Amino acid sequence: MNLLNKFWGPQSAQIPTRRVSPSATRPNMPLHAPASGPRQPTNAPASGRFSNGLKEFLWQLDGIGHGQMLDLGSVSQATLNFFIERGFKVYTEDLISGWRQFSDAEAEKSGSLKPEDVAALDRSPRALAERFLGANLHYGPNSFDAVLLWDLLDYLDRDIAARVVAKLTALVRDGGAILAVFHTQKWEEFCRYRVVDAHHFELVKATALNPPQRVYQNREIEDLFSRFRTSKAFVGRDHLRETVFVK
Repeated sequence: MNLLNKFWGPQSAQIPTRRVSPSATRPNMPLHAPASGPRQPTNAPASGRFSNGLKEFLWQLDGIGHGQMLDLGSVSQATLNFFIERGFKVYTEDLISGWRQFSDAEAEKSGSLKPEDVAALDRSPRALAERFLGANLHYGPNSFDAVLLWDLLDYLDRDIAARVVAKLTALVRDGGAILAVFHTQKWEEFCRYRVVDAHHFELVKATALNPPQRVYQNREIEDLFSRFRTSKAFVGRDHLRETVFVK
């Protein structure tokens, strides 16, 4: 048992929320649990990038109570604390790092095979996506009330991104929300994201793990999230499009 899991102790009976049906499937064990500690003073100066998308995302989650969230970025203690203090169980799965590790493993596998076996190895986007998702996102349907997708899709092949979104669609409960970020023009810097407060998140420069794949057009984004009933987008001067999708 790792230190984070020790916070939870024995599991208590599930408390239904406004968006959870009695038959909803929940993950077996949280990766992160509520942690006690001093809150930031309410009059502390704000930092980071003002985010209408985060504000809308939080509005959609208002009143859920004991909800469950999946953060698909790198682990950020600031983000964890922010949502844990609001009653969420937070799970993290860094899919950009996961995709890099998967791609390296696939290349190593190809290098160790005989030429005839390499030719027989299915490396189509569909097959790659199936193998990738077979090793990641091991949660049952309707597991989460919220997902922080960040700009993950900008770094994935279009076909693989579509399959990742399809998987996430199954994981989000009806009424749940996804916060996604898209670049609206070509970019060079690779950044990680962390939530500062209810109106701001920070972009933290980091070593690039994957090269940018594409700039999505509005219609492409709509097609990816076609199974979500509503969406609201905000485009900033820094050429980031924040979109909140509600299932």
